Amino acid sequence: MRWCLLLLCVRSCFGSYSPDEVLNLPGLSTRLNFRQWSGYLQASPGKHLHYWFVTSQRNPVKDPVVLWLNGGPGCSSLDGFLSENGPLHVNDDGSTLYINKYSWNKVANVLYLESPAGVGFSYSDDQNYATNDDEGFAVGNGLSSLYYNDQSLVYFGYYHGLFGDTLWNRLNRYCCKSGSCNFFNNTNINCRETLEEVFMIIYNSGLNMYSLYMDCAGGVQKTNMRFLKDLQNLFQFYQFEVVEDSNDSSNLVPPCINGTAQNAWLNRADVRKALHIPQFVPTWDICSDVVGEKYERVYATMRDFYVKLLSKGLRVLVYNGDTDMACNFLGDNWFVHSLNQKKTQDYQPWIYNKQVAGFYEQYGNLTFLTVKGAGHMVPQWAPAQALKMFESFLSNSAY
Repeated sequence: MRWCLLLLCVRSCFGSYSPDEVLNLPGLSTRLNFRQWSGYLQASPGKHLHYWFVTSQRNPVKDPVVLWLNGGPGCSSLDGFLSENGPLHVNDDGSTLYINKYSWNKVANVLYLESPAGVGFSYSDDQNYATNDDEGFAVGNGLSSLYYNDQSLVYFGYYHGLFGDTLWNRLNRYCCKSGSCNFFNNTNINCRETLEEVFMIIYNSGLNMYSLYMDCAGGVQKTNMRFLKDLQNLFQFYQFEVVEDSNDSSNLVPPCINGTAQNAWLNRADVRKALHIPQFVPTWDICSDVVGEKYERVYATMRDFYVKLLSKGLRVLVYNGDTDMACNFLGDNWFVHSLNQKKTQDYQPWIYNKQVAGFYEQYGNLTFLTVKGAGHMVPQWAPAQALKMFESFLSNSAY
């Protein structure tokens, strides 16, 4: 499952380190109006995290510094750079780059960090990749609560036409009582068996789970290793089993996503040299199987973290593309409600280019916002709307 966390510094902490500055990039023929650096930060002894930092195209000294992290767990933030909100994207030929006119560094300095060690070009000296779980922060299509994600997924699937009335009626009969449903940890054996049908429909659907109404890149596919990792985040209480295809165990690209171009470009020898990647570092993959395998989930909910950060006066944006099934908008909306913050702005549409771009509501410093028609990777599939949302959040202005 891929999600993105955005942290904003209070003031721009602009600086530079000459050996890491990127002076040219293979496949780029355009002169850039910003500076960039790529190299390594030592997170702890023996842990080397690869970063790619780009300055703001507007005012790098005064504009804020933004840290962008892709989630997974175990997926690279360079995918965010090269296909979502970075200033440079890779053409389909896997050899040339083009300028992203909706890049978030139009209004901010952005630091893309590949974390933890073992992801992308980041590495550990001892190759031990076990891991676990400012002015404001934003979370895009995040998994903030296992409970609300499971509870909402059943409703999301039914009202998007994935389940028929027969299955829906059985869910209500076996999993609900006195108007309240428990799809998260129900001990009723009939409920468990019915939820397993729900799980298998999602598993076998062939739909693009990251953007329900987009075609699946490459056509309907059999499931791959990354898809199985994502499914492990769903209905964990029941421990539903699926058969793993050993012939497909090396496919770490999320299902229905085409990462061929980024993979080809980043693994070129001249690109690695330009980004200051040592020769001994393994080839780049969009997601790390090793990190995913060794990741241990510590927290079933992020509620306490949100409440603590909100109590410090930080501004928070929770945004969702509303067609994402991996981390659906309804679950995040319910999670925001559970924080028990005082509502200051009722649910209403926000506008981009004279069209409804989604909906939002506010609870003081906390905003919940949807992006209409976008999936899991909002900046990739709704780039103009995402930039507008980002600018409004940075400036604390109306959406």
